[in-house]
Amino acid sequence: MFPIGDDNHGARGLPVITWSLIALNVLVFLYQSMLPLEGLRDFIFMYGSIPAEIEQGQDLYTLLTSMFVHGGFAHIFGNMLFLWIFGDNIEQRFGPGLYLAFYLGSGLAATGAHILTNSGSTVPSVGASGAISGVMGAYVLLYPTNRVWVWFGYFGITHVPAFFFLGFWFVLQFINGLAALSVQTAQSSGVAFWAHIGGFVAGLAIGGVLALFRPEPERVRRKSGSWRDDEGWLW
Repeated sequence: MFPIGDDNHGARGLPVITWSLIALNVLVFLYQSMLPLEGLRDFIFMYGSIPAEIEQGQDLYTLLTSMFVHGGFAHIFGNMLFLWIFGDNIEQRFGPGLYLAFYLGSGLAATGAHILTNSGSTVPSVGASGAISGVMGAYVLLYPTNRVWVWFGYFGITHVPAFFFLGFWFVLQFINGLAALSVQTAQSSGVAFWAHIGGFVAGLAIGGVLALFRPEPERVRRKSGSWRDDEGWLW
């Protein structure tokens, strides 16, 4: 089940911050791609977030820089696809400045969750997935009935409500996160599941508070409150 878009109820104007974040992540990745193998390793250890160092108050700048470093093409492609699909609605709900603060705050919360569950680790954590998980948490809270278009491989493309897709995604992260609490699984998976979980929960919490001060316009609320698909189902 792979997302390829949403029906975008509530999107208005250009999502400048979302596009800028995507552009910055891509530019950093292109720079990484030009580095020799040893240089790339040094780059990741310099700008990735290492739990053992953060716990000692060292290299705190990596709490931010790690959000813009990725471990490979599949890593950045998946992250930027999710940000492109879900970010514009949240940006246009909160406004550019508040959305950027929300994005970075979700990323910090995600890194905090990762550090708490990987205390003493010397393995650098990189990627925007924690911050984007926060965007997804806010999305499922604010736009639960929006349609998400997903590709089911052999079965083709269909749409499901956002609460189903993102709820299913979160359950998978939680199950894998519990498994990753064992040292063997955590070392072999290479995925910071608890960063995803922490970011998602932070997005729910922070997004819920911010939404109180940024109510949805009545026109958009009427449009996105419920919808009926081609087969007549009401979500």
